[in-house]
Formats: sequence, structure tokens, C-alpha cells
Amino acid sequence: MEPRFDLMQSPTAAKVAKRFFNAALPLEQSTLPKGLRELVQLRVAQLNDCGFCLDIHSKEAAAAGESALKLSLVAAWRHTTVFSEAERAALALAEEGTLLGDRGVTDETWAAARKHFDDDRLGALVCTIALINASTRMNVIVHNPGGSYEPGMFAAYAD
Repeated sequence: MEPRFDLMQSPTAAKVAKRFFNAALPLEQSTLPKGLRELVQLRVAQLNDCGFCLDIHSKEAAAAGESALKLSLVAAWRHTTVFSEAERAALALAEEGTLLGDRGVTDETWAAARKHFDDDRLGALVCTIALINASTRMNVIVHNPGGSYEPGMFAAYAD
């Protein structure tokens, strides 16, 4: 697959990409653990078939200390024993928040997330899911390929 377009070569798209990165910076300072954020983003990238985001979030999850076992099993998290109840609640919320057209986020999934996350962590989780969904869609539209990401390489976008 060849890239269709380099978003960073468009002055407007480059500004939006930089703002996306900066919009996500408060998540880095939130109490929601980075490893969990990365697992959620990895799952959304899988659902949206975004190779670029899979590359980023698998490497960032590993850099955050997530095990190779969890990384390899996140696509089938329901059928494993390696994820905690809180991780399962976050992954379920990420899936339903990504596949909104199927039925939206169910009350059961929301209640499970509420059980495991306080207001700050839940807010960070919702924002993480929303931002990664927007990012995956931009990258899939332009066929942005995965494979060359190095952890932390987007730090240059920080204001």
C-alpha cells in the first residue's frame, strides 16, 4: 500500500496534527496509567485497521512496560486471562466507543468502567478513545503506513 498523501505537507493538516498531539498532552499527566492508555489505543487501531497507529501504540505500550504477551493478545482480550477487570472494562469501552453504529456504549459497559475508574481516569479514558478514533481515521484515509515509528518521536510537536 502506498501513502496517498502526507498530511504534514498540508499547512492546515499539519496544524491540526500538532493540535491533536497537544490536545493529548494532558492525558500524559492524568492518573490513567500510560500502559492502559496504550492498550486502549492499540485496540482501537486494530478495530479501525490503522497500521500507522498500530505501529505507534504497540511500541509505546512496550516502552511503557506492557508485556509482549498482552500486546499479542489485546485483539482477543475477552478470551484471555492476562487482563485485569479494569483493563477489560477499558477495552470494552474502547470497542463500543469505536463501533458506535453497532449499538453505542451499553449501560453495562459504562457501569463496568464506572466501577473501576474515578471521574478523572474515566474522563481521560473517554478522551483517549475519542482522540485515537479521530487519529486512526485520518491515517487510514491517507494510507499512512506503519513501520517506522520510534517511541517519543512526536515530542517535537509539543508547544
